[in-house]
Amino acid sequence: MTSGAALTGLQEAAILWSVGSVPATDVIDAACACLVAGTDTPTLRILAGVSPVKGSESDELRRWLRDALTELSLAYYREGSREGEEAALRVMARRLLVKTITPRDLTSWASGFITYDGTPLARDLIDLENTYDYLDAVYEGRQYTRTVAEDVDTKVIAEARRLLGDASAAAVG
Repeated sequence: MTSGAALTGLQEAAILWSVGSVPATDVIDAACACLVAGTDTPTLRILAGVSPVKGSESDELRRWLRDALTELSLAYYREGSREGEEAALRVMARRLLVKTITPRDLTSWASGFITYDGTPLARDLIDLENTYDYLDAVYEGRQYTRTVAEDVDTKVIAEARRLLGDASAAAVG
């Protein structure tokens, strides 16, 4: 793994942790990956050495994460912050567009981790999750037509592009 890829992995893990989407151990593992890739700062070493003892790892992570990210010129988002939610939406939208997750994965994630109480940027994705749920109910677990599924998937992809500022999103949805 390159240093740049490891830093991206740390940034994404920290963002997703800030919204409760990944455990603290993912951030600790990403910090270790940065060290292995050749990125080294004093606080990154401490972060990578945080004990993943269940129940205390998040407290230790909170203590060191901001400083470690600052040393690496990476963004820090306070847990539960609107900015963190928006950054997490963009992380997940990128994952959809590079096909590491499905459209339904993105909508389900937004519905579960952001909710209607979170950033308004997630509302269209949550509405599309509700559309998937409606289709599941109407078809009672049977596979619905490919056209219906593709239509919703296309709308989710367009929304992901919009979240990332992709001008081609308007042409899709």
